[in-house]
Amino acid sequence: MIDVIKLQKSFGKNEVLKGIDITVNKGDIVCVIGPSGSGKSTFLRCLNCMEDPTGGQIIFNGVDIADMSVDINIHRRKIGMVFQQFNLFNNKTVIQNIMLAPVHVGLSDLRRAKRFNALLPITNLFRRKGNKREKIEIKTDAAGIKADAYENAMRLLRRIDLEEKADKYPSTLSGGQKQRVAIVRALAMNPEVILFDEPTSALDPEMVGEVLELMKQLAQEGMTLVFVTLEMGFAREVGTRVCFMDEGIIMEENTPEAFFSNPQCPRAVEFLSKVL
Repeated sequence: MIDVIKLQKSFGKNEVLKGIDITVNKGDIVCVIGPSGSGKSTFLRCLNCMEDPTGGQIIFNGVDIADMSVDINIHRRKIGMVFQQFNLFNNKTVIQNIMLAPVHVGLSDLRRAKRFNALLPITNLFRRKGNKREKIEIKTDAAGIKADAYENAMRLLRRIDLEEKADKYPSTLSGGQKQRVAIVRALAMNPEVILFDEPTSALDPEMVGEVLELMKQLAQEGMTLVFVTLEMGFAREVGTRVCFMDEGIIMEENTPEAFFSNPQCPRAVEFLSKVL
């Protein structure tokens, strides 16, 4: 699904990523761990080009999304992102937060289809017989797009037992509730992969469990997940692969069982001795 090839990222003279190579296959649960300042969050943000890579390639479903000529917004529809600080819109209700992206994309596609169909008789005049295009079939309207998004958002809220919070604002939620809403907001776009940037680091300890439980459910359902995490127990239990990063490179990559029981890299041995 994702092939990262010699990924580099610099901020001025500060080289943060120094040539990352990794493949993420469908159904993988990749846990990226390492000390602060090792480049973990920068790596994750580069995966959906929230940070533009300085060098290298990120091949997502056969397309190099690091290529500046590619419309990254089209590909971001299939790459969900969950942040440390939730990043919910405080001026919108919970359900409006979840509906926002599906409605925006749906209405944008609807406008594009209508514009294409309106111009089609003219554009077809300049095409040879046999190359003429057909109208795009439009099966819904703006009201239908919003109704579908609402129904899906409510289904997702029922999944996390927060249906009664649909019309509340994020400021009224606990940290764990905010993060669960942020996760289902990512799910609302039916992504092929979800990226998690230390999703429990901003939570009080008693709230961590409810968020980790939801992420475990996603893993059990076969969702492709890439985590930057400080939760070593979660990485050991749920991950299919662990990548240890330091100094802008992946120093070791292995199964959780092998990595935690017998790390090969001296820096990984030192790191685990401090966090376990």
